[in-house]
Amino acid sequence: MKVGKVPTEVLKEIIFSNISQHRPEVLVPPGVGEDCAVIDFGDYVCVMSTDPITGASKGIGGLAVHISCNDIASNGVEPLGIMLTILAPEGTSKEELREIMTEANEAATAINVQIIGGHTEITDAVNKIVISTTAIGKQHKSKWIASSGGKAGDAVIMTKHAGLEGAAIIAKDFYHQLLPMLGKTVLDSAKDFSNDLSVVKEGVLAGKIGVSSMHDATEGGILGAVWELAEASGLGVEVYIEAIPIRNETRNICHAVKIDPYRLISSGVMVMTAAEEIKEELMTQLAAEGITATEIGRLVLESSRVIISNGEAEELQPPDVDELYKAGFNI
Repeated sequence: MKVGKVPTEVLKEIIFSNISQHRPEVLVPPGVGEDCAVIDFGDYVCVMSTDPITGASKGIGGLAVHISCNDIASNGVEPLGIMLTILAPEGTSKEELREIMTEANEAATAINVQIIGGHTEITDAVNKIVISTTAIGKQHKSKWIASSGGKAGDAVIMTKHAGLEGAAIIAKDFYHQLLPMLGKTVLDSAKDFSNDLSVVKEGVLAGKIGVSSMHDATEGGILGAVWELAEASGLGVEVYIEAIPIRNETRNICHAVKIDPYRLISSGVMVMTAAEEIKEELMTQLAAEGITATEIGRLVLESSRVIISNGEAEELQPPDVDELYKAGFNI
């Protein structure tokens, strides 16, 4: 199989089909487009999510914290704790571990999350540092949001701009190779996108307002996230490609490395669905918190999932290998 997240059909055929034991306390089991497991604890639920960092080599301590905590936020829940596993190859220095933990601590402190445990190991099973995190949140049972809650007619809204994380990773990891093509100003600006990787603020706010579903845009980018959100809700979707905001820095980087910004990993972007009666309130409150939000589509009752560009419709494909993994081969 190709590098990257396992395709949807393989998840269904091999992974999900081999999970046969079910307990009544598990309210949300694994599913396409579902970011978190949700476990019944009486009046409250425990929300959990786990993710690795494999596609980046710089700033991975902070990335590792944000990607799992963002998943918790996609349920409208504030993350409270995170467990951190570091697998490092032989020869890793103490200074490299110190840098990772400094970054992780800074990211966790910024979003009021405690690092509560984990595991650190030097092993010949990896050829570069791999970090996996598991985040935990707590919410009253009546208030959590699922990725599967979208309704036909809901507006599809995204925060920030497409390709946010991927552009930052490429700018950091390939800075010197891209410097002659793009210049210092573009690359330094894109590197700063990593300051906007958290979606905790918008996730918790949107949960309080009452959006119907949320999903953070990770591997597969903004188009992959929209497809997964529609799949989780069992609905079709129309995506207006011209409405999707992309920064010029991202466009320039993606053009230079010959990749599609709409399919580029986009942690820091929350995709949510909202009924017409709360849409304006949601947009207003997000703006008041300094979070840009854009309506980019609509869920529909029909099963078709399409991208609309210049009045023409084409099929929206499920997520495939993220464009990030192609960048290094195209420089």
